[in-house]
Amino acid sequence: MGLQQVWRLMSRFNSFKRTNIILQHLRMSKHTDAVEVLLERKGCAGVITLNRPKFLNALNLSMIRHIYPQLKNWEQDPETFLIIIKGAGGKAFCAGGDIRAISEAGKANQKIAQDFFREEYMLNNAIGSCRKPYVALIHGITMGGGVGLSVHGQFRVATEKSLFAMPETAIGLFPDVGGGYFLPRLQGELGYFLALTGFRLKGRDVYAAGIATHFVDSEKLGMLEEDLLALKSPSKENIADVLDAYHAKSKIDQDKSFILEEHMDKINSWFSANTVEQIVENLQQDGSSFALEQLKVINKMSPTSLKITLRQLKEGSSKTLQEVLTMEYRLSQACMGGHDFYEGVRAEVILLLQSHGLPLLSTAGLENSFCCWSLGKVHLFPCKKPSSPLPLLSLVLAWPFPAALNATITSLPVPEQLNIDIEKKHMT
Repeated sequence: MGLQQVWRLMSRFNSFKRTNIILQHLRMSKHTDAVEVLLERKGCAGVITLNRPKFLNALNLSMIRHIYPQLKNWEQDPETFLIIIKGAGGKAFCAGGDIRAISEAGKANQKIAQDFFREEYMLNNAIGSCRKPYVALIHGITMGGGVGLSVHGQFRVATEKSLFAMPETAIGLFPDVGGGYFLPRLQGELGYFLALTGFRLKGRDVYAAGIATHFVDSEKLGMLEEDLLALKSPSKENIADVLDAYHAKSKIDQDKSFILEEHMDKINSWFSANTVEQIVENLQQDGSSFALEQLKVINKMSPTSLKITLRQLKEGSSKTLQEVLTMEYRLSQACMGGHDFYEGVRAEVILLLQSHGLPLLSTAGLENSFCCWSLGKVHLFPCKKPSSPLPLLSLVLAWPFPAALNATITSLPVPEQLNIDIEKKHMT
Protein backbone atom coordinates (compact mmCIF):
# COMPACT_ATOMS: atom_id res chain seq x y z
CA MET A 1 0.00 0.00 0.00
CA GLY A 2 1.41 3.35 -1.06
CA LEU A 3 1.80 6.41 1.17
CA GLN A 4 -0.96 8.24 -0.72
CA GLN A 5 -3.41 5.41 -0.04
CA VAL A 6 -2.49 5.41 3.66
CA TRP A 7 -3.19 9.16 3.90
CA ARG A 8 -6.50 8.68 2.07
CA LEU A 9 -7.59 5.95 4.53
CA MET A 10 -6.53 8.03 7.52
CA SER A 11 -8.46 10.98 6.17
CA ARG A 12 -11.57 8.85 5.72
CA PHE A 13 -11.17 7.43 9.23
CA ASN A 14 -10.78 10.90 10.77
CA SER A 15 -13.78 12.14 8.82
CA PHE A 16 -15.83 9.17 10.01
CA LYS A 17 -14.66 9.76 13.58
CA ARG A 18 -15.60 13.45 13.47
CA THR A 19 -19.00 12.59 12.02
CA ASN A 20 -19.65 10.11 14.82
CA ILE A 21 -18.63 12.65 17.44
CA ILE A 22 -20.97 15.26 15.93
CA LEU A 23 -23.85 12.78 15.79
CA GLN A 24 -23.18 11.74 19.37
CA HIS A 25 -23.33 15.37 20.53
CA LEU A 26 -26.53 15.90 18.56
CA ARG A 27 -28.09 12.84 20.15
CA MET A 28 -26.99 14.01 23.59
CA SER A 29 -28.38 17.48 22.92
CA LYS A 30 -31.69 16.07 21.74
CA HIS A 31 -31.86 13.76 24.73
CA THR A 32 -31.04 16.58 27.14
CA ASP A 33 -33.72 18.85 25.67
CA ALA A 34 -36.30 16.07 25.96
CA VAL A 35 -35.70 15.49 29.67
CA GLU A 36 -35.21 18.99 31.06
CA VAL A 37 -38.16 18.15 33.27
CA LEU A 38 -39.50 14.70 34.12
CA LEU A 39 -43.24 14.31 34.70
CA GLU A 40 -44.14 10.93 36.18
CA ARG A 41 -47.01 9.21 37.92
CA LYS A 42 -45.67 7.22 40.85
CA GLY A 43 -47.87 5.55 43.42
CA CYS A 44 -50.50 8.03 44.53
CA ALA A 45 -48.59 11.08 43.28
CA GLY A 46 -47.57 13.09 40.29
CA VAL A 47 -43.83 13.73 40.48
CA ILE A 48 -42.09 16.68 38.82
CA THR A 49 -38.29 16.45 38.56
CA LEU A 50 -36.38 19.51 37.36
CA ASN A 51 -33.65 17.85 35.33
CA ARG A 52 -30.99 20.38 34.35
CA PRO A 53 -28.40 19.59 37.04
CA LYS A 54 -25.49 21.04 35.04
CA PHE A 55 -27.35 24.37 35.09
CA LEU A 56 -28.50 23.98 38.72
CA ASN A 57 -31.96 23.19 37.36
CA ALA A 58 -32.45 26.76 36.16
CA LEU A 59 -35.99 27.24 34.92
CA ASN A 60 -36.61 28.01 31.25
CA LEU A 61 -39.74 28.57 29.18
CA SER A 62 -39.76 25.05 27.78
CA MET A 63 -39.84 23.58 31.30
CA ILE A 64 -42.68 25.89 32.31
CA ARG A 65 -44.69 24.84 29.25
CA HIS A 66 -44.29 21.19 30.20
CA ILE A 67 -45.06 21.60 33.91
CA TYR A 68 -48.12 23.85 33.71
CA PRO A 69 -50.49 21.61 31.68
CA GLN A 70 -49.41 18.49 33.57
CA LEU A 71 -50.04 20.20 36.90
CA LYS A 72 -53.53 21.07 35.68
CA ASN A 73 -54.13 17.49 34.53
CA TRP A 74 -53.04 16.04 37.86
CA GLU A 75 -55.20 18.53 39.71
CA GLN A 76 -58.24 17.13 37.89
CA ASP A 77 -57.16 13.46 38.01
CA PRO A 78 -59.06 11.53 40.74
CA GLU A 79 -56.22 9.00 40.96
CA THR A 80 -53.60 11.66 41.78
CA PHE A 81 -53.70 12.62 45.46
CA LEU A 82 -50.61 14.78 45.78
CA ILE A 83 -47.95 16.44 43.68
CA ILE A 84 -44.23 16.31 44.50
CA ILE A 85 -41.63 18.56 42.92
CA LYS A 86 -37.87 18.11 43.32
CA GLY A 87 -34.57 18.86 41.60
CA ALA A 88 -32.10 16.42 40.07
CA GLY A 89 -28.39 16.28 40.84
CA GLY A 90 -28.27 16.95 44.57
CA LYS A 91 -26.84 20.49 44.34
CA ALA A 92 -29.95 22.48 43.58
CA PHE A 93 -33.71 22.36 43.70
CA CYS A 94 -33.79 25.27 41.25
CA ALA A 95 -31.30 28.13 41.24
CA GLY A 96 -33.74 30.50 39.50
CA GLY A 97 -34.89 31.48 36.06
CA ASP A 98 -32.58 31.30 33.07
CA ILE A 99 -31.68 35.00 33.28
CA ARG A 100 -29.09 34.91 30.52
CA ALA A 101 -31.65 33.67 28.00
CA ILE A 102 -34.19 36.24 29.18
CA SER A 103 -31.61 39.03 28.99
CA GLU A 104 -30.55 38.15 25.46
CA ALA A 105 -34.18 37.90 24.35
CA GLY A 106 -35.03 41.22 25.97
CA LYS A 107 -32.14 43.02 24.30
CA ALA A 108 -33.25 41.61 20.97
CA ASN A 109 -36.87 42.62 21.63
CA GLN A 110 -37.94 39.02 21.29
CA LYS A 111 -41.36 37.99 22.56
CA ILE A 112 -39.84 35.39 24.89
CA ALA A 113 -39.10 38.17 27.39
CA GLN A 114 -42.86 38.65 27.69
CA ASP A 115 -43.82 35.00 27.41
CA PHE A 116 -41.39 33.80 30.06
CA PHE A 117 -42.63 36.10 32.82
CA ARG A 118 -46.30 35.72 31.87
CA GLU A 119 -46.21 31.93 31.79
CA GLU A 120 -43.95 31.65 34.84
CA TYR A 121 -46.39 33.74 36.88
CA MET A 122 -49.30 31.69 35.58
CA LEU A 123 -47.49 28.59 36.89
CA ASN A 124 -46.82 30.30 40.24
CA ASN A 125 -50.52 31.08 40.52
CA ALA A 126 -51.50 27.52 39.57
CA ILE A 127 -49.28 26.21 42.36
CA GLY A 128 -50.75 28.67 44.86
CA SER A 129 -54.31 27.73 43.95
CA CYS A 130 -53.74 24.00 43.40
CA ARG A 131 -56.47 21.91 45.04
CA LYS A 132 -54.16 18.92 45.50
CA PRO A 133 -51.52 18.84 48.27
CA TYR A 134 -48.26 20.12 46.77
CA VAL A 135 -44.95 19.04 48.32
CA ALA A 136 -41.74 20.82 47.29
CA LEU A 137 -38.47 19.15 48.30
CA ILE A 138 -36.25 22.24 48.38
CA HIS A 139 -32.97 20.40 48.81
CA GLY A 140 -29.96 22.47 47.69
CA ILE A 141 -29.96 25.89 46.05
CA THR A 142 -33.42 27.45 45.91
CA MET A 143 -33.43 30.98 44.56
CA GLY A 144 -35.64 33.27 42.49
CA GLY A 145 -37.71 31.17 40.10
CA GLY A 146 -37.06 28.11 42.25
CA VAL A 147 -38.73 29.87 45.16
CA GLY A 148 -41.74 30.54 42.92
CA LEU A 149 -42.00 26.81 42.19
CA SER A 150 -42.09 25.94 45.89
CA VAL A 151 -43.10 28.65 48.35
CA HIS A 152 -46.73 28.95 47.18
CA GLY A 153 -47.39 25.24 47.68
CA GLN A 154 -48.85 23.80 50.86
CA PHE A 155 -45.71 21.95 51.97
CA ARG A 156 -42.04 22.90 51.58
CA VAL A 157 -39.37 20.57 52.93
CA ALA A 158 -35.88 21.95 53.59
CA THR A 159 -32.71 20.02 54.42
CA GLU A 160 -29.36 20.99 55.91
CA LYS A 161 -28.17 21.63 52.34
CA SER A 162 -30.95 24.05 51.43
CA LEU A 163 -29.82 27.51 50.38
CA PHE A 164 -32.51 30.17 49.98
CA ALA A 165 -32.18 33.68 48.58
CA MET A 166 -34.02 36.27 46.55
CA PRO A 167 -31.00 38.06 44.98
CA GLU A 168 -32.82 40.04 42.28
CA THR A 169 -31.84 43.54 43.44
CA ALA A 170 -28.27 42.59 42.54
CA ILE A 171 -29.23 42.04 38.90
CA GLY A 172 -31.42 45.08 38.39
CA LEU A 173 -34.69 43.23 38.88
CA PHE A 174 -36.97 42.71 41.93
CA PRO A 175 -37.97 39.63 43.96
CA ASP A 176 -40.75 38.47 41.69
CA VAL A 177 -42.56 35.08 41.33
CA GLY A 178 -44.94 36.25 44.06
CA GLY A 179 -42.24 37.70 46.30
CA GLY A 180 -44.48 40.70 46.82
CA TYR A 181 -46.97 38.31 48.43
CA PHE A 182 -44.97 35.95 50.64
CA LEU A 183 -42.07 38.18 51.72
CA PRO A 184 -44.08 40.86 53.58
CA ARG A 185 -45.95 38.05 55.36
CA LEU A 186 -42.82 36.64 57.04
CA GLN A 187 -42.18 37.45 60.68
CA GLY A 188 -41.65 41.13 61.46
CA GLU A 189 -39.73 42.93 58.74
CA LEU A 190 -37.69 39.85 57.80
CA GLY A 191 -39.11 39.72 54.28
CA TYR A 192 -38.11 43.32 53.58
CA PHE A 193 -34.60 42.57 54.81
CA LEU A 194 -34.29 39.45 52.64
CA ALA A 195 -35.70 41.24 49.60
CA LEU A 196 -33.50 44.32 49.73
CA THR A 197 -30.21 42.67 50.74
CA GLY A 198 -30.53 39.24 49.06
CA PHE A 199 -29.38 37.69 52.36
CA ARG A 200 -28.90 33.93 52.12
CA LEU A 201 -30.53 31.48 54.51
CA LYS A 202 -29.09 28.00 54.89
CA GLY A 203 -30.32 24.69 56.24
CA ARG A 204 -32.64 24.83 59.23
CA ASP A 205 -32.74 28.64 59.00
CA VAL A 206 -34.91 28.25 55.88
CA TYR A 207 -37.47 26.55 58.13
CA ALA A 208 -37.01 28.98 61.03
CA ALA A 209 -37.69 31.92 58.70
CA GLY A 210 -40.98 30.41 57.57
CA ILE A 211 -39.90 29.69 53.98
CA ALA A 212 -40.10 25.94 54.59
CA THR A 213 -42.90 24.22 56.48
CA HIS A 214 -40.72 21.25 57.48
CA PHE A 215 -37.06 20.28 57.94
CA VAL A 216 -35.74 16.79 57.17
CA ASP A 217 -32.18 15.45 57.27
CA SER A 218 -31.08 15.02 53.65
CA GLU A 219 -30.16 11.36 54.12
CA LYS A 220 -33.82 10.69 54.93
CA LEU A 221 -35.24 12.59 51.95
CA GLY A 222 -35.44 9.52 49.71
CA MET A 223 -37.25 7.54 52.41
CA LEU A 224 -39.68 10.42 52.92
CA GLU A 225 -40.54 10.45 49.23
CA GLU A 226 -41.06 6.69 49.23
CA ASP A 227 -43.38 6.89 52.22
CA LEU A 228 -45.41 9.65 50.59
CA LEU A 229 -45.74 7.68 47.35
CA ALA A 230 -46.83 4.58 49.29
CA LEU A 231 -49.82 6.30 50.90
CA LYS A 232 -53.22 4.96 49.86
CA SER A 233 -55.66 7.69 48.77
CA PRO A 234 -54.15 10.12 51.29
CA SER A 235 -55.84 13.24 52.57
CA LYS A 236 -53.98 16.47 53.23
CA GLU A 237 -53.88 15.47 56.91
CA ASN A 238 -52.32 12.07 56.10
CA ILE A 239 -49.57 13.80 54.12
CA ALA A 240 -49.00 16.33 56.89
CA ASP A 241 -48.68 13.48 59.43
CA VAL A 242 -45.89 11.85 57.42
CA LEU A 243 -44.04 15.15 57.02
CA ASP A 244 -44.49 15.99 60.71
CA ALA A 245 -43.08 12.60 61.72
CA TYR A 246 -39.94 13.04 59.63
CA HIS A 247 -39.55 16.62 60.83
CA ALA A 248 -39.76 15.51 64.48
CA LYS A 249 -37.05 12.89 63.92
CA SER A 250 -34.60 15.22 62.18
CA LYS A 251 -31.42 15.67 64.21
CA ILE A 252 -29.13 17.99 62.24
CA ASP A 253 -28.82 21.45 63.85
CA GLN A 254 -31.94 20.81 65.94
CA ASP A 255 -30.61 22.97 68.79
CA LYS A 256 -29.28 25.73 66.54
CA SER A 257 -30.83 29.17 66.99
CA PHE A 258 -32.00 31.18 63.98
CA ILE A 259 -29.00 32.93 62.41
CA LEU A 260 -30.77 36.32 62.52
CA GLU A 261 -32.36 35.88 65.93
CA GLU A 262 -30.02 38.28 67.74
CA HIS A 263 -30.56 40.91 65.04
CA MET A 264 -34.32 40.62 64.56
CA ASP A 265 -35.26 43.54 66.83
CA LYS A 266 -32.95 45.82 64.89
CA ILE A 267 -34.03 44.43 61.53
CA ASN A 268 -37.63 45.11 62.50
CA SER A 269 -36.70 48.67 63.39
CA TRP A 270 -34.43 49.46 60.42
CA PHE A 271 -36.62 47.94 57.71
CA SER A 272 -39.97 49.21 58.96
CA ALA A 273 -39.24 52.52 57.21
CA ASN A 274 -41.40 53.57 54.27
CA THR A 275 -38.51 54.68 52.06
CA VAL A 276 -35.15 53.34 51.01
CA GLU A 277 -33.65 56.64 52.15
CA GLN A 278 -34.88 56.09 55.70
CA ILE A 279 -33.65 52.48 55.77
CA VAL A 280 -30.20 53.66 54.68
CA GLU A 281 -30.25 56.37 57.32
CA ASN A 282 -31.30 53.86 59.99
CA LEU A 283 -28.35 51.62 59.12
CA GLN A 284 -25.93 54.53 59.09
CA GLN A 285 -27.12 55.82 62.44
CA ASP A 286 -26.89 52.40 64.08
CA GLY A 287 -23.26 51.99 63.07
CA SER A 288 -22.90 48.42 64.39
CA SER A 289 -20.83 45.96 62.40
CA PHE A 290 -23.95 44.09 61.28
CA ALA A 291 -25.67 47.32 60.21
CA LEU A 292 -22.62 48.50 58.27
CA GLU A 293 -22.33 45.11 56.62
CA GLN A 294 -25.91 45.42 55.32
CA LEU A 295 -25.19 48.98 54.24
CA LYS A 296 -22.24 47.75 52.21
CA VAL A 297 -24.46 45.12 50.56
CA ILE A 298 -27.20 47.60 49.72
CA ASN A 299 -24.58 49.92 48.25
CA LYS A 300 -23.91 47.31 45.55
CA MET A 301 -27.54 46.93 44.53
CA SER A 302 -29.40 48.67 41.73
CA PRO A 303 -30.91 51.85 43.21
CA THR A 304 -33.87 51.44 40.86
CA SER A 305 -34.41 47.86 42.05
CA LEU A 306 -34.26 48.90 45.70
CA LYS A 307 -36.96 51.50 45.15
CA ILE A 308 -39.16 49.15 43.14
CA THR A 309 -38.74 46.29 45.63
CA LEU A 310 -39.70 48.30 48.69
CA ARG A 311 -42.81 49.64 46.98
CA GLN A 312 -43.63 46.16 45.61
CA LEU A 313 -43.65 44.63 49.11
CA LYS A 314 -45.60 47.51 50.62
CA GLU A 315 -48.25 47.14 47.93
CA GLY A 316 -48.22 43.35 48.08
CA SER A 317 -48.74 43.15 51.83
CA SER A 318 -52.46 43.85 51.34
CA LYS A 319 -53.00 42.12 47.98
CA THR A 320 -53.90 38.55 47.07
CA LEU A 321 -51.34 36.37 45.32
CA GLN A 322 -53.21 36.84 42.06
CA GLU A 323 -53.15 40.63 42.41
CA VAL A 324 -49.45 40.56 43.27
CA LEU A 325 -48.58 38.46 40.22
CA THR A 326 -50.48 40.87 37.98
CA MET A 327 -48.53 43.76 39.49
CA GLU A 328 -45.25 41.90 39.13
CA TYR A 329 -45.88 41.14 35.48
CA ARG A 330 -46.28 44.85 34.83
CA LEU A 331 -43.09 45.57 36.75
CA SER A 332 -41.16 42.84 34.92
CA GLN A 333 -41.99 44.37 31.55
CA ALA A 334 -41.00 47.82 32.78
CA CYS A 335 -37.64 46.36 33.85
CA MET A 336 -37.20 44.71 30.45
CA GLY A 337 -37.51 48.16 28.91
CA GLY A 338 -34.86 49.62 31.21
CA HIS A 339 -31.11 49.38 31.62
CA ASP A 340 -30.27 47.83 34.99
CA PHE A 341 -31.41 44.25 34.37
CA TYR A 342 -29.13 43.86 31.36
CA GLU A 343 -26.26 45.50 33.24
CA GLY A 344 -26.79 43.22 36.25
CA VAL A 345 -26.81 40.08 34.11
CA ARG A 346 -23.69 41.30 32.28
CA ALA A 347 -21.84 41.56 35.58
CA GLU A 348 -23.12 38.18 36.77
CA VAL A 349 -21.78 36.51 33.62
CA ILE A 350 -18.35 38.04 34.26
CA LEU A 351 -18.28 36.89 37.88
CA LEU A 352 -19.28 33.38 36.77
CA LEU A 353 -16.48 33.25 34.20
CA GLN A 354 -13.94 34.63 36.66
CA SER A 355 -14.96 32.20 39.40
CA HIS A 356 -14.20 29.31 37.02
CA GLY A 357 -10.96 30.84 35.80
CA LEU A 358 -12.31 31.26 32.28
CA PRO A 359 -11.31 34.05 29.88
CA LEU A 360 -13.82 36.77 29.03
CA LEU A 361 -13.34 35.99 25.31
CA SER A 362 -14.03 39.02 23.13
CA THR A 363 -17.62 39.69 24.14
CA ALA A 364 -18.35 43.38 23.84
CA GLY A 365 -19.24 45.12 27.07
CA LEU A 366 -17.72 42.45 29.33
CA GLU A 367 -14.63 44.36 30.37
CA ASN A 368 -15.29 44.12 34.11
CA SER A 369 -17.83 43.12 36.71
CA PHE A 370 -18.56 46.62 37.96
CA CYS A 371 -22.27 47.41 37.67
CA CYS A 372 -23.10 50.75 36.09
CA TRP A 373 -26.56 51.27 37.51
CA SER A 374 -28.90 53.91 36.17
CA LEU A 375 -31.51 55.97 37.95
CA GLY A 376 -34.79 55.69 36.10
CA LYS A 377 -34.04 56.01 32.41
CA VAL A 378 -30.96 58.21 32.82
CA HIS A 379 -27.55 56.57 32.44
CA LEU A 380 -25.32 58.54 34.77
CA PHE A 381 -21.98 57.10 33.76
CA PRO A 382 -20.41 54.86 31.11
CA CYS A 383 -20.06 51.12 31.70
CA LYS A 384 -16.48 51.02 32.83
CA LYS A 385 -14.94 50.91 36.25
CA PRO A 386 -14.22 54.42 37.60
CA SER A 387 -11.02 55.37 39.36
CA SER A 388 -12.90 55.64 42.66
CA PRO A 389 -16.06 53.93 43.93
CA LEU A 390 -19.28 55.62 42.89
CA PRO A 391 -21.43 56.89 45.78
CA LEU A 392 -24.48 54.82 44.95
CA LEU A 393 -26.07 55.45 48.32
CA SER A 394 -26.03 59.19 47.72
CA LEU A 395 -27.65 58.55 44.35
CA VAL A 396 -30.39 56.54 46.05
CA LEU A 397 -30.98 59.31 48.57
CA ALA A 398 -31.27 61.88 45.80
CA TRP A 399 -33.71 59.92 43.65
CA PRO A 400 -37.48 60.10 44.28
CA PHE A 401 -39.75 57.23 43.30
CA PRO A 402 -40.70 58.18 39.72
CA ALA A 403 -44.29 58.86 38.80
CA ALA A 404 -43.89 56.57 35.79
CA LEU A 405 -43.45 53.57 38.10
CA ASN A 406 -46.61 54.49 40.00
CA ALA A 407 -48.42 54.06 36.69
CA THR A 408 -46.50 50.86 35.97
CA ILE A 409 -47.74 49.23 39.18
CA THR A 410 -51.41 49.95 38.49
CA SER A 411 -52.08 50.49 34.82
CA LEU A 412 -49.64 48.73 32.48
CA PRO A 413 -51.70 46.44 30.24
CA VAL A 414 -51.59 42.76 31.16
CA PRO A 415 -52.14 40.00 28.56
CA GLU A 416 -55.70 38.72 28.63
CA GLN A 417 -54.53 35.15 29.20
CA LEU A 418 -52.76 36.15 32.42
CA ASN A 419 -55.80 38.07 33.66
CA ILE A 420 -58.15 35.19 32.89
CA ASP A 421 -55.93 32.62 34.56
CA ILE A 422 -55.46 34.71 37.69
CA GLU A 423 -59.04 35.90 38.07
CA LYS A 424 -60.47 32.41 37.80
CA LYS A 425 -58.36 31.04 40.64
CA HIS A 426 -59.01 31.23 44.35
CA MET A 427 -56.44 30.80 47.08
CA THR A 428 -56.92 27.68 49.19
